[in-house]
Amino acid sequence: MTTTARPHVGTALDRVEGMEKVTGRARYAYEHSPDELAYAVPVQASIARGEVRSIDVQAALTIPGVIAIIWHRNAPRLAPADNAELSVLQSARVAYRGQYIAVAVAETLQAAGEAARSLSVDYAGEPHDTELRADHPGMYRPEKVNAGYPTDSEHGDPDAAMEAAPIRVDATYSTPAEHNNPMEPHATVARWDADGLTLYDSTQGASAVRATLAALFTMPPANVRVIASHVGGGFGSKGQPLAPVVLAALAAKHVTRPVKLAVPRQQMFAVTGYRTPTIQRVRLGADVDGRLTAIVHEAIAQCSTIREFVEQTTTPTRIMYAAPNRRTTHRVVKLDVPTPSWMRAPGEAPGMFALESAMDELAIACGIDPVELRVRNEPDADPESGEPFSSRNLVACLREGARRFGWADRDPTPGARLVGRTLIGTGVAASTYPAYRSPSQASARLEPDGRYTVRIAATDIGTGARTVLTQIAADALRTSPDRVTVEIGDSALPPATLAGGSMGTASWGTAVVRACEALREQVSRSGDLPSAGLEAAADTKEEVGAQERFSRHAFGAQFAEVGVDVDTGEARVLRLLGVFAAGRIVNPKTARSQFIGGMTMGLSTALFEESLMDREFGDYLNRDLAQYHVAACADVRDIEAVWIEEDDPHLNPMGTKGIGEIGIVGTAAAIANAVHHATGIRIRDLPIRLDKLLR
Repeated sequence: MTTTARPHVGTALDRVEGMEKVTGRARYAYEHSPDELAYAVPVQASIARGEVRSIDVQAALTIPGVIAIIWHRNAPRLAPADNAELSVLQSARVAYRGQYIAVAVAETLQAAGEAARSLSVDYAGEPHDTELRADHPGMYRPEKVNAGYPTDSEHGDPDAAMEAAPIRVDATYSTPAEHNNPMEPHATVARWDADGLTLYDSTQGASAVRATLAALFTMPPANVRVIASHVGGGFGSKGQPLAPVVLAALAAKHVTRPVKLAVPRQQMFAVTGYRTPTIQRVRLGADVDGRLTAIVHEAIAQCSTIREFVEQTTTPTRIMYAAPNRRTTHRVVKLDVPTPSWMRAPGEAPGMFALESAMDELAIACGIDPVELRVRNEPDADPESGEPFSSRNLVACLREGARRFGWADRDPTPGARLVGRTLIGTGVAASTYPAYRSPSQASARLEPDGRYTVRIAATDIGTGARTVLTQIAADALRTSPDRVTVEIGDSALPPATLAGGSMGTASWGTAVVRACEALREQVSRSGDLPSAGLEAAADTKEEVGAQERFSRHAFGAQFAEVGVDVDTGEARVLRLLGVFAAGRIVNPKTARSQFIGGMTMGLSTALFEESLMDREFGDYLNRDLAQYHVAACADVRDIEAVWIEEDDPHLNPMGTKGIGEIGIVGTAAAIANAVHHATGIRIRDLPIRLDKLLR
């Protein structure tokens, strides 16, 4: 076995799949074209609530090339699912406008599209309700919220402490519905054969899709193979199987031919998830020195009538700041809308906008610098659980960020800095995200030629997973990255957790390290290398389950400078700085891209992204990237992401924390706080549109 003393974790290794992508050899789901391929175009409901009485398919079936029109009367039967969104074409019920009610399958995409448009659907419509409001009579307390967190938490007597506090903030903040818009739309190629079902799917978790589809079609998981070699972004929307992948498999089964289905951008606003809108009330009580005596954070969100999904909006408040009296709650309303789902940093992104905006308001009320206020309220241990933090360097991030940003020269007076016709302001906010790790499996093989192959069903959604796993494996094997091949993106490989929750590298990396360690042990015992090579495997379920009890989180600080045009009210972000403490950084090049990507998405949240509901028709009005603006290069003028060295021995063999999501957390609040500093106008409902500043 080749040995090397050089550690590759921590170096800026180029992406190992970079050449494939820039030359076009990297194949995405929709680019697979089996023989006898047919095309599917879904049909969406045009009512928000009711039933499909009938569908006249005769005209569609006369179109040349049309193979089938599938709806609930003739669709293959699926096993009952806990997630009713997956019971595609199984009943006449319509739960929201845009829900799939049929699919046209044809020899060409054009013929399938024409057939879908020609269908005549007769509905029995019913009155619908799509408006989230704080006084909704249907509001209720769910049993739990996303990621299994308790719905509510309470310590001490927050109401009495709030009443007694000499300084109080009581404000309501709101965030709109926001839609994931990855560059690659959701797409699937489904093929049935004697061995079962093969799916080429744009997913963040091949293993999860395999398990779900196997259950729906009542077959062993071994008879389902999901291939996701390359994925063009997901941001949570591809984190779990959704209706489109089920519809593709169902259509292929019905016509007994391979079927290709891509979700048009317009349909993604109904069937691929979104971030729920929120209404959040935050109350902070503090003494005259700015030390918190009470925190109350209450959130209201929406879900559909067919599946409960409750974003964990107030959970970051439970660990952020020390206060002896505290309460956090979640309430939800079932509406006739699509089911919300994961979107980058669910919970933390909207929740920290409210909390960090309120902290800025408290700093002003106390007459204390916003950085210093956060430092004064730094807890010694997790305020919720009492467990020690495995590491917590929020104060270091705040101090380093203030130094780099030039915070000491800031005049705290709102509206004091006018340059030409532009008001300039600066703001700060904290960031946090849990350091998750889930069980995964991996194998490592020493090939007869002396090279190594590492296999794990991880998914690279554009983050550089192949590259960092190659670095991790090279160090564990004590060899160089060019002698290691990492195979991922296939459910036939050892099962792995999804690429989500900022836990991919921590989870997959642990399995890879353990498999490589086992292989090295085998090699040391075997002496001569057998002609067939050697292979070892690892399963981290027991290790992850037995980990020590620590509160594990990444932390960061966001600093923003904005300019607001006094005549038009247009706000532009002039500078954005993020400083992070996220354990050991495996690859500085890919890490910087991750942080900057998250911060850019946070900028987009602050200024642009907003899905608007048409209450009359029960549908989101946005339909494409012209109507739903996502921050582009022209919107990002000066953005910098840095990190501090953090050695945390309580995480995983690599000492890593997730970085995919923490960049978005806190960014919107920092920008909103900067807008207030520039103008004196406090924006509590996102996005920060110019009409809200022209008062």
